[in-house]
Amino acid sequence: MANERLRDALLRNGLTYEQVAKATGVDQKTVERWITKGRAPYPRHRNTIASMVKETETYLWPDAVAPERKAEITESEVVKLYPHRNSIPADLWDHLITNATRHVEVLVHAGIFLVERPTFMRDLANKAANGARIRLIFGDPASREVAKRSDEEQLGKGTLGSRIRNALAFYRPLVGVDGVEMRFHKTTLYNSIFRFDDEMVVNTHVYGFQAAHAPALHLRRLAAGDLFETYSESFEHVWNLSKPATF
Repeated sequence: MANERLRDALLRNGLTYEQVAKATGVDQKTVERWITKGRAPYPRHRNTIASMVKETETYLWPDAVAPERKAEITESEVVKLYPHRNSIPADLWDHLITNATRHVEVLVHAGIFLVERPTFMRDLANKAANGARIRLIFGDPASREVAKRSDEEQLGKGTLGSRIRNALAFYRPLVGVDGVEMRFHKTTLYNSIFRFDDEMVVNTHVYGFQAAHAPALHLRRLAAGDLFETYSESFEHVWNLSKPATF
């Protein structure tokens, strides 16, 4: 079976078989077989290609890394576990937001704590202007899912929907900005996801607790890891189910 993920990654990065062959020290026919026949390269070649296309080995070759090895690497992807999201230091958020240059991806219901940062909107606009891709997904304030979550978190009827609308007011300056995309989702939100290039904060959701009081993981992407990739793929699933946000 052809490796469509690898084929797509090469196309997205403008890489030819010849360039990959030169970087890995193999002939072009071998590179072609990696793609058209789905054959897995040696580990050293996988690492080189993953670096070239800015993807993880587990994304490009899901079955190439032994489960035991994946488990070991996954443990190293966890930088720190916080008992509550609101215990994450402000300087960590500063570090993540300031240093991101390629991707900023946010999946939340409202995420209103982000807009409490006075420069957050300006930071996103500047990053988009410099080539970063900004993707923001908010809960649909009119959806049944948001109404149900408002009840589950004991916020009161309609409270979460109002919070989302309040947060969206801050994002209006980003409407129409090249490189910034905003959508509404109606999914059951198991985790809020905040990705900044190869680092990520995952805020788990616990029944009966507001998100700020639930645990959070700080993750750093590793080439053959599986944890970061799992949450990244989850973001993609929600993104593909979402609709453009209306203001």
